Amino acid sequence: MSLKLNGTLVLLGCGKMGGAMLEGWLKGGADPAHIVALDPRPAPEVVEWLAKQKVRLNPPIADIKDAQVLVIAVKPQMMSEALPPLAPLAKSKPLVLSVAAGKTIATFEAAFGADASVIRTIPNTPAAIGRGITAMVGNAHVSPAQMQLAEALLSSTGEVVKVDNEEAIDFVTAVSGSGPAYVFLLAEVLASAGEKLGLSKELSTQLARATVSGAGELMRQSGTDAAVLRQNVTSPNGTTYAALQVLMADDSGMKPLMEKAVAAAAARSKELAK
Repeated sequence: MSLKLNGTLVLLGCGKMGGAMLEGWLKGGADPAHIVALDPRPAPEVVEWLAKQKVRLNPPIADIKDAQVLVIAVKPQMMSEALPPLAPLAKSKPLVLSVAAGKTIATFEAAFGADASVIRTIPNTPAAIGRGITAMVGNAHVSPAQMQLAEALLSSTGEVVKVDNEEAIDFVTAVSGSGPAYVFLLAEVLASAGEKLGLSKELSTQLARATVSGAGELMRQSGTDAAVLRQNVTSPNGTTYAALQVLMADDSGMKPLMEKAVAAAAARSKELAK
């Protein structure tokens, strides 16, 4: 899909997430002449890469007269410092697209006006390799065309889903936003368990990494329900069955533990948004 811009796309933050998105936009056909990157402390390699891509870096805000979309990709703790200098962009009525965790739509309405078009999203770290999933929700001022543009921009790093209300973003955060850490922990503890049985650390780590990533790819490519895939590899009274009797125990298995963990993440997401 070729990404066409009518005005200027302003990217605030050129870190891992912002950089991954920018790379995806350029690969998708976006004209670098229509993109501006803003970053108070860009890494030297980022400065060099932006120059090669012919993307303008840190021009005066007053020179940006036709902002079509402002993508906010800075860390939440930097928001109070980063947003005020961008206030003049509000004159162009850009779409404000946030990929910053924990900042509500109200945060950006306060910064750019109560009538600002704002979309809040929650991506996850696999976006850095184009395999992420991002959930988004917009306020009442977002037009269908702006929603379509947002979806095109976000799809550069993976799948995109829409949720009906902003509260759902906290739940998405708990499942897919924080979810990669749960998967990494699975690989970590699986490797540790193999090592405890007597495998070398190197071999056990290799086995766990390949198993977790391979199983995920099988699930993605097959489109088969996870429960069906689990059943397909579980022989009656076999080794997998024996292990699953532990992992699927009603009171101490993986399900109640994961439900507790996800609930804790959702609660913390709500706290951070206050």
